[in-house]
Amino acid sequence: MSKTVAIVQSNYIPWKGYFDLINSADEFILYDDVQYTRRDWRNRNTIKSPKGSTWLTIPVQVKGKYLQKIKDIVVADDKWSHDHWQSIVHCYAKARYFRDYNDLFGELYQQPEDNLSRINYRFIAAICQILGIRTTISWSMDFELIGDKTERLVGLCLQAGATNYLSGPAARAYLDEAAFTSKGIEVSYMDYSGYPEYGQLYPPFQSKVSVVDLIFNEGPNAPRYMMSF
Repeated sequence: MSKTVAIVQSNYIPWKGYFDLINSADEFILYDDVQYTRRDWRNRNTIKSPKGSTWLTIPVQVKGKYLQKIKDIVVADDKWSHDHWQSIVHCYAKARYFRDYNDLFGELYQQPEDNLSRINYRFIAAICQILGIRTTISWSMDFELIGDKTERLVGLCLQAGATNYLSGPAARAYLDEAAFTSKGIEVSYMDYSGYPEYGQLYPPFQSKVSVVDLIFNEGPNAPRYMMSF
């Protein structure tokens, strides 16, 4: 029996391609046992505003903690959730389907939490439910991690019973595919090209913003503008 596994670090309110990757896998492993990288997608993303794309960034404690793993990152200021929600309301209150999801997202932003990984998981799980994605989501912490970077990925795939490892396209340049195929695991890559445009506020159209932009603008039609449905 075939099984496709994808392994990626948790991101904050990721773009639609992240959810296409989840939907294309049978099991999606949040790989938060690796070192946190600053100015990356772990704690921030962009939304569309009347003045163009704008960043929403969760402030985290990183000073003097440069070797911290993502799973150990802690929020630095509890005000972020209120500020982010106010920004989203300001940018999307006029979106066609905003009222349909206002209560759901409002509640997500009201739940107290100081761990970045758990915050990211909360939003990822809720957005998967909105989009109708039923992929199993697990944590790398639930598995035994052995060896270097590639060995760890192969080990996670083996423990999860994978026959196929699905990766983002950027990894094609450096991934050691032989390490997977030698264990009977095929490697494939996502293709994020060719996304169709949708009815987005504030032209010109921008594709690589948080998936909340697609949800608020297209609502139940959102999957039509993704690649995996």
